[in-house]
Amino acid sequence: MARTELKSVLAELNGRGPHRVLRGDLALVGLPGMILTPERGLGLPAVAFGHGWLQPTNRYLGTLRHLASWGIVAAAPATQRGALPSHIGLATDLRTALDICSGVRLGPGEISVHPELLALAGHSMGAGSAVLAAAQDDRVRAFVGFATAETSPSAVGAARRCAIPGLFLDAEHDSVTPASAHAEPIARAWGGMAVVRTVRGSTDVGLAEGRHWGDLIVTGGSEKETQRTVRTLMTGFLLFHLTGNRRYAEVAAAHTELKTAPLVTLAPAPAQPPVSAANSADPGPRHRAALG
Repeated sequence: MARTELKSVLAELNGRGPHRVLRGDLALVGLPGMILTPERGLGLPAVAFGHGWLQPTNRYLGTLRHLASWGIVAAAPATQRGALPSHIGLATDLRTALDICSGVRLGPGEISVHPELLALAGHSMGAGSAVLAAAQDDRVRAFVGFATAETSPSAVGAARRCAIPGLFLDAEHDSVTPASAHAEPIARAWGGMAVVRTVRGSTDVGLAEGRHWGDLIVTGGSEKETQRTVRTLMTGFLLFHLTGNRRYAEVAAAHTELKTAPLVTLAPAPAQPPVSAANSADPGPRHRAALG
């Protein structure tokens, strides 16, 4: 794709898509949260989105609306919002959101999701939880995370079981979940194709919209430019990998250089120190018993 054509596609994805958007309440089917859909469409793709630590789902309303305007059903569970959230609990809720999207006729009966066109995405803790969910759910076809954070159980360990395309968007100025200790080890362990980019000028909270008291705890706040960049790249990546639309192939590719989100080349994982003969010797019967 010529550079001018790529710029045209990026500008297109930066704006609202062709669909009018409807908003619904996941609580009506038993899960707190919200769902944004195109006004109509059958066999649509869908994504479940995980929120960041302490963040309400309405801070991602613009992102979910953007995805829906491009024909992607977007659901966000509003669970695990306390100071000590369960990452695996949020992962379970993300999978439940996909169940709802693909198993329930949405809107006035004119909207449905194809059960094989499902993805997971998220911000920070929610992105890490989405990795846990993807490792457990073979229906998922793609993953996108912004400022993806390590979780408990480990998203790095789960990433090895994710044989799907993944897009990792790092925040350039991340004081809470620096990419070198969080997103990049997860991406390095990723079982499928992993594209890693740094969103220029962004902080780890930049994707969240508006203001929230949680901003007092972390560095940074809502950033319009970060939101535009993440929405553009997330939308193109999902449209290509879920629908196969070749128009967005270069946006989703692992080799395309972008000024606002340059590619990151991952360094090899640090080598483990060799075990010395002394350390590898049989510990003897007493110590074997102590080691269990």
